[in-house]
Amino acid sequence: MSRNGYFMYFAFGSNLLKERLQLKNPSATFFSTGRLKDYVLRFGLWGERVQCRWNGGVATIEESKEAEVWGVVWKLSEDNLDSLDKQEEVYSPLEVTVETESGLLICRTYQMNNFSDCLPSPQYKQVLCLGAQQNGLPIQYIKKLQDVETNNYSGPSSIMDEIKLVMN
Repeated sequence: MSRNGYFMYFAFGSNLLKERLQLKNPSATFFSTGRLKDYVLRFGLWGERVQCRWNGGVATIEESKEAEVWGVVWKLSEDNLDSLDKQEEVYSPLEVTVETESGLLICRTYQMNNFSDCLPSPQYKQVLCLGAQQNGLPIQYIKKLQDVETNNYSGPSSIMDEIKLVMN
């Protein structure tokens, strides 16, 4: 999976958005969009009654025949492997085969531990949709993300504030 000091990372959640990923992983550069077959996108928390910076559920993947998850393949320096692992601390790393325009690619991704269903906040959903649009994911997949039900949280979101600062 690692080559010449770099590794490929398949993002399907908030790290779809370049500005979000680069907050802690500045070496991340766009490589390709990709499709992960036989997985489905789910939203939840790593246990019941857990508090989260996103004020609601966050994305994970789960094996599911005939399903697919679209995302972004990022190329990152091995120097950012520890920071990415720390950011994804409630997830376990997973090696997956992603379909890209240039063929199959082995990538690192993450799957949530102790998953418990929970609707995402509108702010989290906004970041997913922005990232999907920013990187040219298929229109039908963007529509699917836009149709995700949220928990209607309307309070402050410190992580959204960080992202907005970087985007401006």
